Amino acid sequence: MRGCFAPWAALLSTQRGARLAPRMAERVALFTSEVCLRHEPGWMHPERPERLGRLLHAMRTSWAAEFSGLLRVHEEETDVTEEQLLRVHTLPHLRRLDAAFDRAEGFLTPRVSLDADTAVSAGSRAAAVRAAGLVVAAVDLVVQPTAPRRAFVMVRPPGHHAEPERAMGFCLYNNLLVGVAHAQAVHGVGRVAVLDFDVHHGNGGAAMCWADPTRLYASSHQSEIFPCGASAYSSSKTGRAGLHEQVISSALPAGAGSAEFRQAWAEQILPQVREFQPEAIFLSAGFDAHADDELASLSLCDDDYEWITLEIGKLGDGSIPIVSVLEGGYDLDALTRCARAHLKGLIHS
Repeated sequence: MRGCFAPWAALLSTQRGARLAPRMAERVALFTSEVCLRHEPGWMHPERPERLGRLLHAMRTSWAAEFSGLLRVHEEETDVTEEQLLRVHTLPHLRRLDAAFDRAEGFLTPRVSLDADTAVSAGSRAAAVRAAGLVVAAVDLVVQPTAPRRAFVMVRPPGHHAEPERAMGFCLYNNLLVGVAHAQAVHGVGRVAVLDFDVHHGNGGAAMCWADPTRLYASSHQSEIFPCGASAYSSSKTGRAGLHEQVISSALPAGAGSAEFRQAWAEQILPQVREFQPEAIFLSAGFDAHADDELASLSLCDDDYEWITLEIGKLGDGSIPIVSVLEGGYDLDALTRCARAHLKGLIHS
């Protein structure tokens, strides 16, 4: 990974534990938890706790002032259940992760490696179940008719590379697809669009939408980088793929910037999403396609993230529930600026 509402005045408020009593002035619900800081894959690892730490600081300072009255923060103690995980993951995958968590928590080793890029520490289980659990909590909120129709779930570890049967690419559980499955199984949501603008193709999201006609997965990403070659579900090509053509892939060459990114979404991806007519939209919000992010080689700017969020918000009549989930973004300054731009787009969409 790389990198139609008007505002009203009210106070930004933080709620811990209880369900929101909605204020109509609030446009976006932000779900997060300090528990997600406990996942420590290694001090030199790009997916480090400081990513979320920097965002939490911005949330409590500059964002609190800028988005006063438009944003409500939920720091809920909601963990995902095994039943919810099993809607998208296999039981052997869960048991392998449990065994790795047990080893790390027992301090048999400081970290347990799952592959060359992915490891767990003593705090990883708590962080992972909280991350997926907060996506479920966000779904439970945005489907309510009087609640904000937009949510940003600011958690880690990320999830869009996690496939049904394995962790990979810094990802343990597929947080976003857990939310998709919950929306469909519990709330009766029909067609769901999963839109991914992380610099890496979300092979896990593609795997879980590939053969399901009620789900559409669409991604813009850099071509010929991870997970290309590491997953049967990855794609470095542009076009449709899959048993029911439920995967749309727009692969951008190294060095591509705002013009190519916006053209891909405006001309290729969004028209097909409109045709699909989703009842809910989930965003894999990775900010590592930014020019300052060194894990890949695209050249997006801050404004591109506000633009794509606003464009997605125009789908339907603007009232489609949107749940956005943090994925990649590893340059801390760029990550913070791009997350702010994304929030602006959610607020004003």
